[in-house]
Amino acid sequence: MSSLQSLIASGTKLWLDSIDPDLVRANRALGATGATSNPVIVAGLLKTGRFDDQLDELVLQGAPDDVIAWKMTDRLVTDAERVFHPVWEQTAGNDGFVSFELDPLLEDPELGPSHEERVQRYIDLGCRWASGHDNRMIKVPATPAGLDALEELAAAGVTLNVTLIFTERQYFAARDAVWRGAQRRSSLKSFKSVYSIFVSRVDVYTEQHVPQLSADAQGMVGIVNAKRIWRANQQFWSDKKTPRDQEMIFASTGTKNPEDPPTKYVAAFAGSDIETNPPATNDAVEASGLEFTRQIDQLPAIEVLDEIDEQVDMAHLERVLMDEGIQKFADPQKALLALIADKRSDLTPTP
Repeated sequence: MSSLQSLIASGTKLWLDSIDPDLVRANRALGATGATSNPVIVAGLLKTGRFDDQLDELVLQGAPDDVIAWKMTDRLVTDAERVFHPVWEQTAGNDGFVSFELDPLLEDPELGPSHEERVQRYIDLGCRWASGHDNRMIKVPATPAGLDALEELAAAGVTLNVTLIFTERQYFAARDAVWRGAQRRSSLKSFKSVYSIFVSRVDVYTEQHVPQLSADAQGMVGIVNAKRIWRANQQFWSDKKTPRDQEMIFASTGTKNPEDPPTKYVAAFAGSDIETNPPATNDAVEASGLEFTRQIDQLPAIEVLDEIDEQVDMAHLERVLMDEGIQKFADPQKALLALIADKRSDLTPTP
């Protein structure tokens, strides 16, 4: 049994943090059963030049830059959906999804509209991009506007991946809104939701903002935080009797500290729900030779937990990481639009 196979055998669903067509096929062969996308991934793919023919075709048709960006995103996500659709069928809609992230410029401080307009745009865009795709998840960020859109999206039958979750507060708000919306449906038969908790960025935050943590606690806050949210999620849904699992996604599982083994977060969450790993992390896991066993319900000593609770200001952590997260998605989207504008310039004859 390979290392990735042992991770899957422990109870983890392995998803790929990419929609690169080549990587999707390769990781499906290794056992991946789903994938996620975001503006960073899409922008990176289009910058490679591999999709220039499709870009050129859309430019020559006269489509606006933003329309081209979203048509290409839709095509890439749809291609990945085809690869994972057999999994969706085999699991009766419990796995085999590919996530499609809504426009990050809705949250851009310079360009974003009012709160009420953002909420309505999330609802409109979520319904639009979900239509006709049975194994597509719509990614909505756990921002104030994103959270306020969740109930209506869930009520409308949209399969949701609530992303950019860093704290229990965000998770509780997202989960409760989604559940309120789900209960407004005529049936829960097709109801599926996941909640993406970001991990490694939390530990980057504590290194910068809470340097006084002990050696036992530093580098463990992301794991402890995510495991506590996982436990709360397990408890909440245990009596709801939904036909499909409502799960956590452990995201941002690539290590940021060069002293950490690349398998640090992958091993910590082995045993339940979904890990969405960057391609390099999956490669490192497969090459590690390790056998993974269930660790998801294991927490460090009570002294470490008490220290984390005393020293880490989760409200400040959330503000800092949300600001960074929004910018990290908005900037690549702007770069993608600039790339398309450059393409248009190259293809347009100079008068």
